[in-house]
Amino acid sequence: MTYEFRCDAHTHTLYSRHAYSTIMENLQAARAAGLELLGSADHLSGMLFPTSDIRNYQFFLNMDVWPREHDGVVLLRGAEVDILGLDGRLFGQDIPVDASIVGRLYKEEKSLFERLTEPLDYVVASVHNNAFADGATMDETTQMHLNVLAQPKVFILGHVGRSGVPFDLDTVLAAARDAHKLIEINEHSLQRGATSGTYRRCRDIACRCAELGVGITVSTDAHIACDIGHMPAAAEMLASIDFPEELVMNRSAAAFLGELAAAGVCDLTELAPNA
Repeated sequence: MTYEFRCDAHTHTLYSRHAYSTIMENLQAARAAGLELLGSADHLSGMLFPTSDIRNYQFFLNMDVWPREHDGVVLLRGAEVDILGLDGRLFGQDIPVDASIVGRLYKEEKSLFERLTEPLDYVVASVHNNAFADGATMDETTQMHLNVLAQPKVFILGHVGRSGVPFDLDTVLAAARDAHKLIEINEHSLQRGATSGTYRRCRDIACRCAELGVGITVSTDAHIACDIGHMPAAAEMLASIDFPEELVMNRSAAAFLGELAAAGVCDLTELAPNA
């Protein structure tokens, strides 16, 4: 079986600080790769700055200047947010913000997470430092993933195959399926080859998604424009297990945006080509 990936929902720009391309360079690369939709999801994480002042993260506050469509590519506004605790807490949710980037006091107090994600279409929730899960039970890590999936802005569980945090697959995948939320198959996670433990974990997750009817999104996690839209390792892995094409939600912009709306995260179905 061959697969067409017409959307890449987890990519990074210069803002992520260890990435190397601008949003316009990424859009041009998406167009060259034949994509219909580009999701830009820079890091919302403590790895970027030593302090968590809203002024360090103002990039996310001004995304409404981005075009919704450029040169035939739909552009979505996202963030990859770190999972920080066994309670499913995400970066910034325990950081109160009472003043704007110019120092004007807000009328109501909200968290850094709330301020920064209000303008966004969706969140990719990922583990980058799994030390918080050291010694945790399977029940605890499973509940963590369920708590993350239950959050309204979260649409995608990012690179779960390389997080290093085990969980009960059937419980978490069934919850994702029932909520129309997506499990990411991450191209970057597969590049060490089929003999690596991460590859085998990703393959096991994909197999169970196929068996349970769970939607996936295949993403590059590109940190440079030339990687955008190129997912050969993921395509080969999915073909090796005859993964059902109808469960690949980034097969078209219409499929991806339809699932985003079905999840209740954001309804942008009018942006789909020929909508």
